[in-house]
Amino acid sequence: MGVVFGDIGTSPLYALKESFIGHHRLAVDPAHLFGVLSLVFWTMMLIVTVKYVLIILRADNDGEGGSLALLALVTRSAGTRRWTPVIAILGVSATALFYGDAIITPAISVLSAVEGLSVVQPALSHLVLPISILVLIGLFAIQSHGTERVGALFGPVMLFYFLVIAALGAINIVGRPDIVASLDPRWAVRFFLMNPKVAFLALGSVVLAVTGAEALYADMGHFGRRAISFSWLYVAFPCLMLNYLGQGALLLAHPEAIENPFFLMAPEAFRLPLVILATLATVIASQAVISGAFSVTQQAIQLGFLPRLRIVNTSAREAGQIYLPLVNWLLLVLVVLITVGFRSSSDLAAAYGIAVTGTMFITACMLGVLTFTVWRWPPVLAGLATGAFLFVDGLYFASNVTKIPDGGWFPLFVAAIVFTILTTWARGRALMRARIAEDMMAAELFIASASPRLERVRGTAVFLSSAKEGIPPALLHNVKHNKVLHERNLILTLIVEPVPFVADDRRIEVSELSEGFFRVFLRYGFMEEMDVPAALDMREICGGPFRQMETSYFLSRQTLIPSARPGMAIWREHLFAWMVRNAESAMEFFKLPTNRVVELGSQVEI
Repeated sequence: MGVVFGDIGTSPLYALKESFIGHHRLAVDPAHLFGVLSLVFWTMMLIVTVKYVLIILRADNDGEGGSLALLALVTRSAGTRRWTPVIAILGVSATALFYGDAIITPAISVLSAVEGLSVVQPALSHLVLPISILVLIGLFAIQSHGTERVGALFGPVMLFYFLVIAALGAINIVGRPDIVASLDPRWAVRFFLMNPKVAFLALGSVVLAVTGAEALYADMGHFGRRAISFSWLYVAFPCLMLNYLGQGALLLAHPEAIENPFFLMAPEAFRLPLVILATLATVIASQAVISGAFSVTQQAIQLGFLPRLRIVNTSAREAGQIYLPLVNWLLLVLVVLITVGFRSSSDLAAAYGIAVTGTMFITACMLGVLTFTVWRWPPVLAGLATGAFLFVDGLYFASNVTKIPDGGWFPLFVAAIVFTILTTWARGRALMRARIAEDMMAAELFIASASPRLERVRGTAVFLSSAKEGIPPALLHNVKHNKVLHERNLILTLIVEPVPFVADDRRIEVSELSEGFFRVFLRYGFMEEMDVPAALDMREICGGPFRQMETSYFLSRQTLIPSARPGMAIWREHLFAWMVRNAESAMEFFKLPTNRVVELGSQVEI
């Protein structure tokens, strides 16, 4: 309750209001109220309950969820190899859109909660923006301390929040019980028949009721499918619908309350405490998105879509609780900028939906590939399910496209930048490895020619290599400059598997070459941190234990020279070279002892 449902749980703050006075205004009358509420209910039922809870939560990659986990799951299936490039683009696009969503969610959530002050006391309206910015700065400032302690409070606070909004809804429903009839899908059909164009445009705001649905899948690795399904079906979904129906009942009696029906549902004496509770809930919702951004970034680094970044563990017990300083402060700057730029939750709502619906549509596309090639459903069933989800998600996405001029351009702009970075890094790494492989010497040839002629020194040398074959540049340069070899030499390659975690018995693979040379492969999952010394200490390999004070680690540091060689546009080559220069050092990323590392440089044209 405290992590997964924070985002979707705070949607009642703005979703119904924006459906009537947002980008495309609607008359606050019974026909439109019943139509919109029917759409809200069936959107939650189809998208969240059927698509995510009943189907997509079953698409776990060894327990993990999210766009990149789904990408890894689908691409490792033999039946999807010819579709791999298309699937990879879809997965990277969904990840890029997630970052656009991650910037808007904290801003719109906190703003919509603090705007309740205007309802409590209109004279306080001028304080909404500065208070929102202070709350956001405070939220990002505490990230470095971790969420372990405050996380214990998230669940109870969110559970209390859900119960409060459900009680407020139920109280208002008692006054107008006829509002319950809006759950009948015929009201949604009548809404479309009454004015198809207006109803289509209204979908762009109705979908705000399910923002955060992706979190159910993304956070599956932390809590499991059963816990998430139970929490949605028996707590979150009923409480949210009671609140939406309560807002509808209030608007039937008092159409003027559309200015802020969420807070006007409460008696006047309880509105200020409700503002405080809603602000706490939005902070928790924002925290979940920020933690998600850290987790997605870590996955992107491990899967080869981003350069190495500094990752800090904030908990000694939980490996998943991490903090990425660069991501944190970059998000803060962008969140504050759009908060100041858009100034109100209504203006931000125009920018919000397109990233969410874009991600949902891409997930539906990847689900189609999954049902046909991995799960191997009967073709008719797979086609019907995929077609239905693509139609529904496509409608919502198309409706949000109309909001691009009014703010929808912002998440698309952010996603385009992120997509360029992700694809440039992945392509650049592939080109760089290909160029290095062109000049790489075969291991057998090197050992036969160099080993008999060079003096041996005591100790162990570990040469890190990105290639699975051949001699790494660091070893060649060490021989060229120092003209010695160690008694024991390991050519070490780290491999990230398309699974979240790798079992300890599969972690290390060793093959003995000859003359004291060994090729070692260390395997990690895309959710794991890489600790090379700890992995080598796990068991006795390569002829004996590793004594860290007698082990030296040799790294290659490539200086990239952009050139006219075919592969990438020259501006992308410059961007890739800049990312390489500013990446976290391999020494720190792989947790190598700082006083036992030797870096040897070389130049590579790409």
